[in-house]
Formats: sequence, C-alpha cells, structure tokens
Amino acid sequence: MAAAESDRDLSSALCSEFLNFSAKDTAARWQQAPELQAELYQHLAVYVPRIFCLGPSGGGGGGQREELACQLLLLAPLEWLLLGAEPSAGLAQLQENNQPSLLCGHVFKVGEPTYSCRECAADPTCVLCMQCFLGSVHKEHRYRMTTSGGGGFCDCGDTEAWKKGPYCHKHEPNNRDTSQEDPVAQLPADMVVRSYSIFSIILKYAVDMLTWEQEDQLPAGLEPPEKGDTYYCMLFNDEVHTYEQVIYTLQKAVNCSQKEAVSFATTVDRDGRKSVRFGDFQFCEQAKSVIVRNTSRQSKPLRVQVMHSSVVAHQCFALKALGWLGQIIQYSDGLRRVLCQVGLQKGPEGENSSLVDTLMLCDSKMWKGARNVYHQLLMNSLLMDLKYKKLFAIQFAKNYRRLQTDFMEDDHERVVSVTSLSVQLFTVPTVARMLMVEENLMTTIIRTFVDHLRHRDLQGRFQFDRYTAQQAFKFRRVQSLIGDLKYVLISRPAEWSEQLREKFLEGLDAFLELLKCMQGMDPVVRQVGQHIEMEPEWEAAFTLQMKLTHIISMIQEWCATDECVLIEAYKKCLCALGQCHSGLPDGEQPISLSLAGHSVETFRYQVSQDKVSIHLPVCRLLAGLHVLLSKTELASRFPEQLPLGELSPPLLIELPLRCLVLCAQVHAGMWRRNGFSLINQIYYYHNVKCRVEMFDKDVIMLQAGASMMDPNHFLMIVLSRFELFHIFSSADCRKRYRDGNKDVVQQNNTLIEEMLHLIIMVVGERFVAGVGQVEPFDEVRREIIHQLSIRPMAHSELVKALPENENKETGLERVIDSVASFRKPGVTGRGLYELRAEWTKHFNLYFHHYSRADQSKAEEAQRKLRRQNGDDSALPPPALPPLCPLFASLVNLLQCDVLLAVEGAVLQWAVEPSGGGWTESMLQRVLHLVGMALLEEQQQLENSSGDDDVTFNYTSKITRPGEAPSTSGSVLALLESLQNAPHLEVHKDMITWILKMVANIKTMRERSSCSSTVSTSQGQGPEETVRDKDKAERKRKAEMARLRREKIMAQMSEMQKHFINENKELFQQSLEELEASTSAAPHSPPGAEVCVSEVCVGPRRSGGGDRRQLVTCILCQEEQEVRGQGRAMVLAAFVQRSTVLSKNRGRAPPNPEHHDALFMHPDLAFGTHTASCGHIMHATCWQRYFEAVQLKEQRRQQRLRVHTSYDVENGEFLCPLCECLSNTVIPLLPHTHTLHSADHPSLEAWLQSTNQQIAALHAAHRKSDGEAAADREDLAAPEGFRVDFIPPNPFSSSVREMITTFSTATYKVGLKLNPNEQDPRVPVMSWASCAYTMQAIERLLVDEDKPLFGSLPCRQDDCLSSLARFGSACWTAAPPSTTHTHFIRLFAALVPDSQVENTPCILDVDMFHLLVYSVLAYNSVHCLDQSGRAVVDSAHLHLLHLITVAHLVQILLTSTTAEEVSMDQDSGGSEEEELTCLLYNTLRKHLCSVLPEVSSGWHLWRCVKAGVLPFLRAAALFFHHLNSAPPPAELQVAGPGQWEALCSYLSLPCNLLQLYQSKHTLLEPLLQGWCCHPAVKQTLQGGGVIIRFPRESNRLIDLPDDYSALINQASSFTCPRSGGDKSRAPTLCLVCGCMLCSQSYCCQTELDGEDVGACTAHTFTCGAGLGIFLRVRESQVLFLAGKTKGCFYPPPYLDDYGETDQGLRRGNPLHLCPERYRKIQRLWRQHGVTEEIGHAQEANQTLVGIDWQHL
Repeated sequence: MAAAESDRDLSSALCSEFLNFSAKDTAARWQQAPELQAELYQHLAVYVPRIFCLGPSGGGGGGQREELACQLLLLAPLEWLLLGAEPSAGLAQLQENNQPSLLCGHVFKVGEPTYSCRECAADPTCVLCMQCFLGSVHKEHRYRMTTSGGGGFCDCGDTEAWKKGPYCHKHEPNNRDTSQEDPVAQLPADMVVRSYSIFSIILKYAVDMLTWEQEDQLPAGLEPPEKGDTYYCMLFNDEVHTYEQVIYTLQKAVNCSQKEAVSFATTVDRDGRKSVRFGDFQFCEQAKSVIVRNTSRQSKPLRVQVMHSSVVAHQCFALKALGWLGQIIQYSDGLRRVLCQVGLQKGPEGENSSLVDTLMLCDSKMWKGARNVYHQLLMNSLLMDLKYKKLFAIQFAKNYRRLQTDFMEDDHERVVSVTSLSVQLFTVPTVARMLMVEENLMTTIIRTFVDHLRHRDLQGRFQFDRYTAQQAFKFRRVQSLIGDLKYVLISRPAEWSEQLREKFLEGLDAFLELLKCMQGMDPVVRQVGQHIEMEPEWEAAFTLQMKLTHIISMIQEWCATDECVLIEAYKKCLCALGQCHSGLPDGEQPISLSLAGHSVETFRYQVSQDKVSIHLPVCRLLAGLHVLLSKTELASRFPEQLPLGELSPPLLIELPLRCLVLCAQVHAGMWRRNGFSLINQIYYYHNVKCRVEMFDKDVIMLQAGASMMDPNHFLMIVLSRFELFHIFSSADCRKRYRDGNKDVVQQNNTLIEEMLHLIIMVVGERFVAGVGQVEPFDEVRREIIHQLSIRPMAHSELVKALPENENKETGLERVIDSVASFRKPGVTGRGLYELRAEWTKHFNLYFHHYSRADQSKAEEAQRKLRRQNGDDSALPPPALPPLCPLFASLVNLLQCDVLLAVEGAVLQWAVEPSGGGWTESMLQRVLHLVGMALLEEQQQLENSSGDDDVTFNYTSKITRPGEAPSTSGSVLALLESLQNAPHLEVHKDMITWILKMVANIKTMRERSSCSSTVSTSQGQGPEETVRDKDKAERKRKAEMARLRREKIMAQMSEMQKHFINENKELFQQSLEELEASTSAAPHSPPGAEVCVSEVCVGPRRSGGGDRRQLVTCILCQEEQEVRGQGRAMVLAAFVQRSTVLSKNRGRAPPNPEHHDALFMHPDLAFGTHTASCGHIMHATCWQRYFEAVQLKEQRRQQRLRVHTSYDVENGEFLCPLCECLSNTVIPLLPHTHTLHSADHPSLEAWLQSTNQQIAALHAAHRKSDGEAAADREDLAAPEGFRVDFIPPNPFSSSVREMITTFSTATYKVGLKLNPNEQDPRVPVMSWASCAYTMQAIERLLVDEDKPLFGSLPCRQDDCLSSLARFGSACWTAAPPSTTHTHFIRLFAALVPDSQVENTPCILDVDMFHLLVYSVLAYNSVHCLDQSGRAVVDSAHLHLLHLITVAHLVQILLTSTTAEEVSMDQDSGGSEEEELTCLLYNTLRKHLCSVLPEVSSGWHLWRCVKAGVLPFLRAAALFFHHLNSAPPPAELQVAGPGQWEALCSYLSLPCNLLQLYQSKHTLLEPLLQGWCCHPAVKQTLQGGGVIIRFPRESNRLIDLPDDYSALINQASSFTCPRSGGDKSRAPTLCLVCGCMLCSQSYCCQTELDGEDVGACTAHTFTCGAGLGIFLRVRESQVLFLAGKTKGCFYPPPYLDDYGETDQGLRRGNPLHLCPERYRKIQRLWRQHGVTEEIGHAQEANQTLVGIDWQHL
C-alpha cells in the first residue's frame, strides 16, 4: 500500500512541477551555461527517471501521461533552445524557408503497396509509394505491384533509379538550380552553432544509452539524485523460440494468465523487448532464473536481463530523442545536413569511430525496437542527403565485413539488421561504382562470402554434407551477401575507367576462386548391386547455384560491354579451368579409337564407373565468354590477343560431355540405385531456374569444342563417352548384335537415342546470339512457340517456362503478341494464349528444353493439328538461322563419315521389325538428322552464286554404298526400301518428305550446273507438285468417307421409321400427350384466364389430384410410393443459420434460452435455412449408413487425429451419392387431401367461429391449470368442436420418428441448443425454416431475373415441397396444447385478444412468417372440429386476406412518402389510388397525425404495390408447394402481366385495397387495435429501427476496381488491440465491409470457451457462423463456416491476362472482374458456401489440417 501512496505523491509532486515549470526559462538558463552538456545531463538525470518507468508497465510506452511529461519537461526546452523562439512558430518559419525536397523518401510500412515500372525502373528495387505512383507517368506503363516487407523507401525524385519519368507531379523540380547550394548556409548562423552543439549532445547521449551494457550503472553525469531498489526483469526477442514456448515459460515464471502471457509475447515480438516483472532486485532475479532454466533445454536460453529502472528510463528517452531528431530535421534540409555532419564526424578514436559507425557496429547487440528507431533516423537523414549518402556508403563499405559477420551471429531477421540498408546504397549505380573503385567492394563481398562457407573437402571444394538446421540457418544468412553482389552488378557501366577495369577484374579473380570451389562439388559414383544407404545432401549446392545464376549472367554482361575486359576475363577463366583440369587424374590410360576410316587419341574414362559431378561453373562461364567473343567478333579481329591456340578442344568438351552422359544414363535407368537425390539434381540441371547457366552452357561448350575439332573425332569421343563405341565399331555392326541380356539392350537403345538427340542439339541449337546469327528476341520467340506447341497456355505458365533475368523480366511481352492470340477467360479458368497457325512451321520436335513428357505431348498435338488441316503427319526439322563464323564448321558434323556410319547402321536395323534390337524413336531421330542435313544443303545451294562454293554435299554422300566389310546399300537406298515397309507406317510421311527433298536438291544441282543463276521459286517446283498430288489423293479419300457415312445414316433412319410403324399405337399415345402439353401453355388467349385460372389457395383451389409419388432409394435401389402409413422415405438436407436476408447486422444473436421464436422481426436478422441435394433414401437405410459413418469416425479418431470435412458429432454426413454436406433428413410426406366443401363461410362467420374456438381452448387450458371455471357456462362452444378430442395420428411410427428427427435438427441448429423434444419451440423452428427458405429463394429468383415458377432446379423444388408438407404435419409430433397455444398467440397478433399478453406490435412482425406459422398451426385447431364442415381452405384464404391487409397497413405506416412526392399526378386518380388514400387517412386518424399528410394517391399506391409484391410472391410459392397447385403459365416466364396472374393465383382481387374496403366495418376495429399498440407510435417517432418495404436484397460490399486501393486501405489499417501496430494479415469481411486483424494472437477472443481468431469471432456476429472474407495481402477469398471448416477460393481480381494472383507473387496490376464477384455473391445468396467448403475439403486433404478457428 505504501508503494502506491508514494506513487501517488510522486505523480502529484510532478503535477505541481508541471505547473511551475517553464521551458522558455530553462532554455534561457541553458544558453547562459558555460558547459551545455553538463547542464543538459543534469536536467536529464533529475527528470528522466521521474517521468519514465515508474511502474510495472515499464519498457513500453506508459501512455499519455508519459508522452505529455516528456514533451513538456524534456523536449520543449530543447526546441526553445534550438529555435530561439516559440517552438510551433519557429518550426513553421523553418519549413517556410526550406525548399521542398525533390526526393520523396517515404519509408514503407509493412504491407504497404509499392509500385515498380517494368519499363523505366533501373532495377526491380526501384519503387514508388502509392501517392507518387498515381501522380507519375508510370501508371500508364507496364508496372508491377508488390507489398512492402517494411523498411525500404520511395525512390521518387532519384534520377538514377529511373530511365525516364523520375519525378511525380508533387516532386517535380522547379527550375531554380539548387543542387550546388549548401542548405546549411540558408540557416541563421547562431542557429547553426546551437544546432551543432544540441545535436552532438543528444545524439551522443542516445548512442551511449542504446549501446550501454551495464545493467545498474549509468554513464557519468546521468546518475539519478536518489537511487531506489527498483528493477525490471526485461525479456528480449529472438528468432529461435516459438510463441508457444515463450507463453508457456512466462506463465510459469511470473505466474500470469494465458492472456497476459500472450500480450507479453506479442509485445516482445513487436518491440524486441518487454519488462515482465517489476520490483526489487531479488524478485526480478528469481523470475530470470526460471525463464533461463525453462528455455535452455533444446537451444540457447531466451535472453533476460535484470535492469535498474533508471537505466530502462534513459533508454526509453533515448529512443524518444532519436524520434525527435528525425522529426525536427524534416522541417529543414539545413538541419538535416548538420545532423549528418554530427553523425559522421570522426570520434577521438580515429578511424570508424563516428557515432553512426558506433551504432552500426553495435547493431546486433541492440533490441529490435531500438534498431528500428535508429534505422528510421538514418533513412530520414543520411539517405535523404545525396552528399552524405555517399559518405555513409563509404563507411558502410569499410565496415561491411564486420557488419556481415555480426549478422551471421545475430539471431534477428535481416529486415531489422543494419545490413539490410545495402539495398539503399548499392543499387545506386554511381555509388556502387564508386565503392567498387575506392573500397574494392566487389572483392570484399565475394571474399566475405567464401570465408563464411567453411566446409571443404580435400581438393578444396565446398562440401555440404551433414547439413544441420544450424548450418542451414547460417547458409540462408550467407546468401544475403549474394543479394548485395547482385545489387552492385545490376546496372552495367556505359563507360569504363582504368580503375574500374582493374577492380572489376580483381573482383572476377575472387569470383573465379569461388567458382573453383564449386567446380566438381558433390561428385557421384554409380551404385551397383545394392541401393545407396543415405541420400547424399544435394540441395545446398543447388541453392548456391540458383542464387549465383544471375550473378554469373551479369558478370558476362559486364564483360560484354568492354573489349579489354572481355579478353582479360577470357584469359583468366581459361587459366582457372586449366587449374581445375590439372586436378583431373592424369594417369588414365590413353586409348586410340578408329571408326569409318578415322582414328582419334583419347583416354579411358567411364561415367558409369568413375566419379562425375554435375557442378561445372568454371567451364560454363568460359562457354559464356566464348559466345561473347563470337558475338563481338573479337576472335576474328584480334586473334593474336586471344589464347585460342592453347585451347585443347577434347579437354574443353570432356567435363560437359560427362555431365550430359550422366543425364542420358539416368534416363536409361542405369543409376536407379542412387536414389532420389540424383534424380532431383538432374531435374534441376534442366529446370528453367538453373538451365541457362548449366545445361544450356554445356551444350554451347560442346558446340565450341566441335567447331574446333575434326567432326569425326568429336563424334568418336562422344560415342566413347556414351559407352556405345563397341556397338558401331564392330565389323558387322549393321546386323544389330543380339545381346543375351535384355536390360543391357534396352539401356543401350536409350543411350543411342540420347546420343542422337545430343547431336541434333549440338548442330541445331543456334538461337543463342553468338552461336547463330540471331537476336535475343528470336530466342524468346522460339521458346514461346515451343511452349505453345504443347497446348495453349496462360501468361503465368509461359512466364514460368521462360528464364528470368536479374530484373525479373523474361522478354515475353515484346514477343508474345506476334506469335500468339489471346483468348479471354469465362467465369472460371484463365485467359489462354494460342499459337498462330503461321508459326507452326517453326516447330522442332527435338527442341532442347523439352522434357520427355513435353516432347510427347507436343508431338501428339502437332500431328493432330496437321491431320485437321489435311496435311501429312510428317514433322520435318524447321529451317535454321545461319551460324556465326566462329561456330560455322559445326554443320560438317551432319555430313561426316562417322555420323553416316551411325545413320546407316540404324536404318539397316530398321529394315526388319524390331525384336527389341532398335526403337522407333531411334529411327525417328536418324530421319530428323538426315532431314537437317538436306535442309542445310538446300539453304547453301539457294544462297550460293555457283557450284564451286557449296562445300556441303550430303546428297552425294548418302548415295555411296557402304565400305568394304559390310557391303550393304547406301543410306539413300535404305531409305527407299523403308518407304513402304508395313511396320514403319508411322514414319512413312517423313521418309517420303526426305526422298522429295533429295529429288529437289538433285534438280537444283543440275540446274545450277547448266545456268549459274538459280531461281528459288522454281527450286520449289517438284516438291510442290508432289504435295498437290498428295492433297488431291487425300481429298478423294475424305469425299468417299463422307458418302459412306451418309449412306449408313439413311439406312438407320429407314429402320427407325419401320419400327415406329410396327408399334404405332404405343407411339400415338405419347405423341398426343406431348402435343397437348406444348399447346396448352402459349396458345391460351389472354381472355381465357377468367374461366380456367389456376388458384392455389381457398375453396376454389386447383388441387394436385391423386398424384401418387413413386421414388427410389439411392442406397438399396428399391422403388416405393410415398405414404403416410408406409416405410418412411427421407431427403438428405442441410440446415444452417443464416443472415443473408438480414437488414440489421448490428443486432446481437438472440439468447437461446429465453428467445421467443414465435414472431419473426421484419429485419430478418437471423434465420434458419434448409437446403437439400434432392437424394432420397429409406429412413432405415439412412440410419444404417449414418451409424456406419459414426463407427468409422470413432475408429479413425483412435488411429489419427485429423478432422474430416464433416463433423459427425454434430450429426453431419456426406450424401452417399453426391457427397454433398448434410446434417439431417427431411421426411417425404404425401400430399394431404382435403375435401372440397360446398360451404365457404364468410370472413365474418369464420372470425366468429374461430374466436369461439379460441375461447373454448382458453377455458380448457385454464381448467387444466386448475383455475376455477366459474365463467365457463356463458361461453357457448361452437357446435361439434371438442376440446378434448385427440385426433388419430395419420403417420406410421417410422415416419413419426423422422418427423421428430428433422424438427429437433432445425431446433438444434436454429437456436444453438441441445435437442429437447418437450420445448414448445420445436414446431416453430421447423415452420421458421420453411418460411425463411422460401423468402430466400424468392429473393434469389428476383435477383437473377428468373420467373417465379419453373426455373428452380428440381432439388430446390423438392426441398420446398417437403418443407411445406412437413410444416403442415409437424404438429402431430408435438403435444396438441403446444400448437394450440401458438395458434392463439399468432391469431391474437391479427385479432386483438384481451386474454393474450405481450403480443408484438404490427411493425415488429414479419408478415410472411406470420402467414406460414398461422396456416400451418391452424390444422391442429381444425382437427378438433368434428362437425364435418371442411373449412380448412376457407380458413387459409381468410388468414391470407387478413395478413395481406395487415401487411398493407405495415407498408403504409413505414412508407416515407412525404419527402418523395415530387410529381403530383392530379389526373383524378384511379380506384386503387383513392382507396389507398382512404386507408392512409384512416391510419393517420388512429395515430393522431404521427404520419405526414400525403396528397398523392398515385405515389402511395406505387409504394404499396412495390412493397407487397415480395410477400405475394413468397405466399404463392408457399401455397403452391403446400397444396401442389399447378402454377399459371404467366408466372413461368419472366415478363409483364405478373401482378394480375399473381393476384388471381392467390385468389386476391387485383386491387388489394378492396380486401379492406369490402369488409370495412369488420376490419375497422382490428385496424384500430393495430394502430393503438403503444410500440407503433414509439417506433414511428424514431424509437426503433424502421424496416421499409420492399426490403432491398442484400449484396456483398462494393469493391474498388483497382486492387491496389484495397492494399492501401489495408496497409493503413492498424490492429485495434495492439496500440497502433500494423496488422500482419488484414482481412476484409465481404458481407459488411469490416476490416479485421486475422491470424494473430493479439486479436484472439474467447468463444464458447475456445480461443478463436478475429475472423472466426466476426462470423458469429455478422454471419451466424458463416463468413466470406478477402485476405488483402494474399489476394485470396476465405470462406469460413463454424470453427472447424474453411477453404480458400479464387479472388474476383484478375490481371490483364485473365489470371488471379493468389499470394500477389507476380505483381501484375489486378482489376475487379464483376462476373466472378457476382459468382461469389450468388454462392452466398444461395447459401452454398458451406457446401463449397465441404467439396473443397474433400478434394484437398491439406485444407482439413488447417486451424481455421485461429484465422
């Protein structure tokens, strides 16, 4: 208690000081002081501990009192001193004199939208904030939109960040040249002096306090006057321990509740630290030891410190002071520069001792909150001043290695590390170049990187085995260095200085050292015999490769911009490769190979036995540089500068060839025992993420080697490495050897296919600029053509299939429109690109980026396409671009002897059908190679000027017969013999094409020898004529096929007629029926309605005669008639609470225990909706099925704890047929037949007898309650009405049981109570569900512009019929007195009854619910009437009339006509208008003029007609289903004439007011009774919610067209609970528009004893347990139902390519697609969301495991 008292004294003492303290005087005193620092420190020493950290909540903000005291006592004097004037005036003055900054510098919050222009940004890190973007030129360009991770800032105004359009309208420079002026010179001199001293003192103080390490001492000069024993136990954040661990530990350590622990943990996570205990030293120390003990088991313990309260107070103020500095410098550039100078001034210790250096080097020791504050200050100061930005960058680069080393040891994420500022500095090209030259930045980064990867093997290569979690964590951290290197290299230099060249090449040396460590890492050896035991680690190496891919490409791009650099780089790379090769074991035996008259020296090496590695970055870099030499033509211009002579081509191709052979052998299944790690490596080697610097470069290296070697030698080495040499070199190789071992033959076949494929690639892959004479444009176009040849693809699929460059661009947009046409998406699916027909001729079946699956799909698609176009099915090789000079000799591969020998051998094998000795695809590849050679020769002939310069004469070579030992025919002869072989039908077209080409070339050669000029168009001649013949032949065949088809059809039609004639009478009958039914509807003349109109209610109703209903059980397939006394049949149904029709979402859910459900309020706030899938079962079959489901669920729960998509404990199951979610069954009941009675009592008579019946019932109830029945005699009960009569139950026991089942289900769901059959509300809830479902369906039909009848699917029709019939029968399951009481109360709402208390006023009753309830409850009263009068129909009609009048009154009372009467139509008015006015004035009379006066009857009648229509439509639906009355034709089509048809169908007059007028005297007292209810007046005078009619249909909220508006809205949304903190997962409710903070501990609430997230909690207030949300940052729609069910659904936002972007990964601008949004709205209005969730969870089991309730 004493503590509290002293606390109070303290604060009151402070208050008095507040009043007496003058900031101005204090500042004046300080100005006189000789030593400002001592003076200031003394002030802080006294006041800081008295303002901050006075109680248990220390370490965080102590609220407004603290803020206020800090401003008044600490910051105000500083402002007075700095400005020398009243602060607000002084700051305004400063701002006025300051020139507006050209830089925006807006620092992004987490989740804020950022925009980057894909056309103008220098690199992807250049971004704009939303305001600048909207005011810039870029919003018309192709832009990318992302959400910020926080911490970066807007680059608007930075001319280096944008190629064009660097300024938005707001930051546009005015024409004065201000760049040269020093902003400090603009300030008054005395202010400059003062600001220097103040800034140095405050900044020094803040830096000292934030880097202070002692826990209970303070720096000199700051010791408090008196020091108490008050300590804080301070808990710090780390990234190792989970929320759960921290919460559990805190509960034990400081025994707090779960809620408090969660709040502590949230704050620690947000601010980086939080005090969890306040008290004396001992008290805090004890908590610390518990925390340390509890968290040190698995990992290092949580960091906890016991700190003296004064230390914590000064640290709090230090953060405030830094924030204050950041604010002050916003007012003036001069002050900003002063602060920069102060921060970067060298300290007494010399190098790297400025205050900013101290902060950076202590970064990893600070807590998160402190880091955020000082990073923010650095951004506001140093990074906004271009001069100091460079100076800061130099300091940053000097400290780079230390900062990165600290970051490796730090356990915070990179976002809160000072190293993340590299993106702000290194991406500025001038700064990056400067740092590269002055601080040797490139080398520093690479060396730091290599130093941190310490695991090496004996050869010095990286080795990532035993890759523990700790190492993985470290490895992830190291990768950030690669990011920094990427920033440095991202923009290429336009001109080079000598120093830049020197430093870049030095950096390249370091990079080659790195690549040498990677060359040959993770080598593999083939497992033979037994499977590998441990999968080796491969991911780390590939992660490294992927991260470096862009760096390697960028280094090549840098080299390409300067010839000297390129030549030097080439030499260095070659030298590095030489060093790697020297590591190859040289002791391999040399061997000599000879084949086809050629021989070559090589050495023995077998991929299938020796070590081989897939990582060869040095080779691949050399390949890249080699291509650049070719592209820049340096090789031909300065051959003397290049060491091309030193190259040994066989060595160059050796390693890449081994790699490709490894892939071939893996395909052939030779490495099966090496497990998945190898398969994954091969997959990534070809994958689009890595292939540019892996597979593609290997092919280029082989091309480079082959172009420098004798083609025969090259092929012999390839054969040898593929281990196929023995097959082709044996004397009788053309007789395919029959190996005993089938596996070996199969393997060799695959290897031959792969080898032939490799040759096709080496010769044919010319689409890299430098290999072939092409542009990058052509390369991308070819990729797209081949992707679209597989199938039409969406934009995102194409982007994924193309390699991205360092700017995340693929070049797709420039090309796509020229080769493909776009097809827009429908309501589902996505937009697709289709290849245009004219590009199919560029299709190459052996495109090198096809996977096996792609290739077969593409082949199938292309053959199908050719068949459709009536072409032959050959897929010949496409024409290729010419090769560059350096690679020109590649074509000779096609005509060299070794290849001809291989081709000959394969063709020879193909002569006889395969016995496994050869394969189709082998032959196909050979034919492709032959075709390529012929095309090459044709191209050379076309381009040549005479016969002499055509060096390529393949045709002459293929006509030579084989060499001596195997004297078989030439290649050409073999082809001719194969042309008609029956087993080669598939290849026939291709062989024909080849032979045509040969003939064509022959004619060309002959012609060119006659005349040296060749006209190419004639050259096409022979081929064309043959093709025409082919086409004619095809046409003829197609024509014959057509004739044959027509003949068959004629025969069939003849037989049909014959059959009909035979069975005439059978058909006659059905035809007549058909005609009758079709003519009935449209042909009846309009006047005919009167005589035979359908009526659904009242004595004249057209009844559903004796319709027997036969149905089939879906479980046992038995057919049965629906009978009340028979076996029960049921319909699977799903009952759910709903707020879809709600007009008052603010209404709290009713209290289930005391809720009176008998009267539904017209705001329909909560209803119960029933839906059915329409599948029928026997009740017994269903029970058996459901028990089986329950049993299965119990067994499954014991095995594994996973939810299913349905909750058996809640009675849920899936329909056995369609798997639709259901939770109960509706019994099918027969249509009740009532006798049509002759007498139809008038309303008066009926009212009188009903009143007498009710009085008798009252008396009977009183009697049973034991009251004295004194006044019993004077009541004459109506004749034949027996109160004590118990009617026989019309239903069998099984039907009765099902009636109970369904009524308890609606009761349980509708009221959220446990089933209780005795509760009188049970029948009411069934009626409620019937009424609500009908209302919902009526609204749905209106919203979709469908007619009232005939447009519903039959499942909904059946459901409504079953509900209506069930409603009329469910009283049989309840005690009779219950239903009687209900009827009496319902009737009293219409006809006031003195004996019934608390009847609601007419404005608080929904009339349609009242109608349904009273009609359905009337049966129970009527059955007591034994007089034999059948008045049920009359009663229904009278009830309808009464309730319609009541509804008219309701509409008139709530119509707001007075304000709206604009067009007064005084044209005498019709009868309707006069009667409406009459009724309205009567109401005014009763209500003593609460209603405004209205002169226009026309307007009133319009209101009435519109207002009553939904009621009449719903009533028509209800009586139609209750009485099975066929609907009139007009209501089965949408269109005019609905009103009259509706009224006559309900047997109401077209002028509804006649109902009132004709029974005027009878209804007048009722009217008076309704109006005199006290609540009416009160409500109308503003005492409650007035519901106007007609009620508008509810819609989902309107969404903005542009998605970024939503992101912006979400980024400014703060979590409502954790004081102004940004929400991590802002989620928008689409039903009411509320923004929620989802998926976080801070906003969890308790619901039924369980913790649930904000969205789940919201669903219970807004949607009765059902929610539709948009997760703004993920761009996905979330459906929730209850606590355990949910699913994600595609959002209604699409990009320009017709695709959604869930997760906002692609960043294309998104716009609202109204059709898709309407589809979501329709799902909601149809109550189909839960069903959608069920289907989604069934289809995708991972959805079941998500904890939906925490969202």
